[in-house]
Formats: sequence, C-alpha cells, structure tokens
Amino acid sequence: MVDPRVRGWLLLDSCTPTLVLTFIYLLIVYLGPKYMKNKMAYSLKNVLLLYNCSVTMLSFYMLVELISATWSAGYKLKCQGLFESGEGDIRVAKVLWWYYFSKLIEFLDTIFFILRKKNNQITFLHVYHHASMFNIWWCVLNWIPSGQSFFGPTLNSFIHVLMYSYYSLSTIPSMQKYLWWKRYLTQAQLVQFILTITHTLSALIFPCGFPLGCLFFQSSYMVTLVILFINFYMQVRKQVLFCMITKNSN
Repeated sequence: MVDPRVRGWLLLDSCTPTLVLTFIYLLIVYLGPKYMKNKMAYSLKNVLLLYNCSVTMLSFYMLVELISATWSAGYKLKCQGLFESGEGDIRVAKVLWWYYFSKLIEFLDTIFFILRKKNNQITFLHVYHHASMFNIWWCVLNWIPSGQSFFGPTLNSFIHVLMYSYYSLSTIPSMQKYLWWKRYLTQAQLVQFILTITHTLSALIFPCGFPLGCLFFQSSYMVTLVILFINFYMQVRKQVLFCMITKNSN
C-alpha cells in the first residue's frame, strides 16, 4: 500500500514521470555518443565546477539533515519502524525525497561525459547505477519513506560529499596535490554498500515491522553493486599495475 504521507509530493503520485525520465536518460546514453562522434568535445570547465559544487552542497545538506532528523526523532540503529516517530518520520521522508530527486540531477554526470567525449567513463556500472537508483528510490518514497530507509542515504550522502568535492577541487590545478582521498573513494563506496547490507539485514534479527520483502530486495540490489564495484576496482588496479610496469620497463 502506498504511504499516504507522501501523497501529492512532486513526481511521486505516478511512476510515469520517473520511467519517462529514465527512458530519456537511456536514449541519451545510446544516441549521445553517436551525435558527438564527429564534433569537438566541449570543455565545460566552469559548468562542471558549478555543478560539482552544487551537488556537494546538496549532499552535505542531506547528510546533516538526516543525522539531525534521525537523532531528534530518536531513531534506532538496529531497526526503525515506518510509523514510530510521528513528525520525525515526516522530516526524514522530506530529506529522502531530496535524495530521490538528487538521483535525477546526477543524470547530468553521464550527459557531461558525453559532451566531453569521455565515453570510456560511461560503463555498464555507471549507467546501471544511475538509472536503477532513480527508480528504486521512487519505490522507496512511495512505500517505505522513513524508518529503516534512512541509513543508506546517510552513508551515500557522506560518500558524495567526498566524491563531488574531489571533482570540484580537481579542476583547480593548485589544489590537485592536496586531494589525497581520491585513492580511497572506491574502497569507501564498497564499505558503504557492505555497511548498508549489514544494517538492512539487522532488521531480520531485531524485527520492527519493517516490510521483509523490501529488506531482501535492498540487500540483493546492494550485492549487485558490491560485485560490480569490486570488478571496477580490480580493473583499475590492473591498469595502474600495467602503467607502472610499462613505465619501469622504459
């Protein structure tokens, strides 16, 4: 049953807008590189700086607001039901709506890759992650917009503060030597997924009425991300080792 507390919220009353926007995104992924094939790549340096700073600030807002909202509402870490905290749950749901909407904003990541002709960055993992998260969080907001759902977005908002702040600062040459956390981003993402799976499954040990089907689905989805990110991490490590070997041989 759809949660009545989110009725009338932007984009939530029907799945059609979310599905249409996802279809348009996938169409751009398919047609964009073909359109750009014989064109000069765009620089977009100032646009990217503005975009990455904006997403960093939005992620920081969601991180702080989720921590504040769940702390004030007395949320439990082991298992938090959907209707245990009254107005506190509404406050959490409002932040989670912004989290859902941020997944639409992040479609621009791919569009900027296309315009800059960075097609090697548009991997299956990249497209799968972006397209699926937007649709999954439409479902979350409609059926489980509070309670146990807070944990993953809190961690992910923290990761996105690190990630998009790196993207922002890396455009400034004088700052590049200070961006020490770049090398740890993929590891941090993997830790995030494992912690989210652990937190999700803890509700099976300490049940609080949270829908079991949602717990199993979320855990299964996170497992797919762990597998894909491990594969990505291993590929990157192989490339680094190959570059080191090639450099030493020369």
